[in-house]
Amino acid sequence: MSEVTRIFDEIEHGDPQAADRLLPLVYQELRKLAASKMAHEAPGQTLQPTALVHEAWLRLGGSEAHLWDSRAHFFAAAAEAMRRILIDNARRRKALRHGGGQARVDVQEIEIAAPADDEQLLAIDETLERFSVFDPQKAELVKLRYFIGMTIEEAARALRISEATAKRWWEYARAWLYAEMGKPGAT
Repeated sequence: MSEVTRIFDEIEHGDPQAADRLLPLVYQELRKLAASKMAHEAPGQTLQPTALVHEAWLRLGGSEAHLWDSRAHFFAAAAEAMRRILIDNARRRKALRHGGGQARVDVQEIEIAAPADDEQLLAIDETLERFSVFDPQKAELVKLRYFIGMTIEEAARALRISEATAKRWWEYARAWLYAEMGKPGAT
C-alpha cells in the first residue's frame, strides 16, 4: 500500500493529522504531472506548473482532505480542477486576443496533454463535456490523460481499472470525440 493510500485510509478512519501529511506526499506527484502537461503548452505560456498545482490544490479545498475517499477520487478531482483551470485560462486569453470563433480539432492526432491553441482546447473541452454526460467514466480517463498528461498505466492506477480496460476506454473515447468534433456545426 502506498503512503498516499495509507493516508487516505487514515483520513477515512477519522485521523485529524492525516490530512496535514497528504499535501507533501501528493505535491511532488501533482507537480510532475503539471510539468509534463505544461511542457506541451504554447511558448510564452504564463501559467507555470507550480501555479497550476497550487491553484488546483486551492480549488480542491486545500487541507479538506476528508472530501476524498481514495487515491483515485483525489486524482480524479485534481484532474478536473486542472482541466477547469486550463480551460478558464484559455477562455481568458481567447477573449483578450481573438474575440471569438471556434476551430475544428483532429482528436485522432492527439495523444496526451492539451494542445497549445486556446481555441482547440476550448473545442476539446466543450466536446468532452458532452461526452461526460454520455459516459462519465471514460471522460474521467480522458481528463487524466489529456489535461494532466498521465500515461495509460498511471491513469489506470488512479481509476483503479486494468491497463487493458484503460486502453479500450481510451480508444473508444478518442473515436467518440473524433466523430463528435467532425460533425457539421461542431466546434
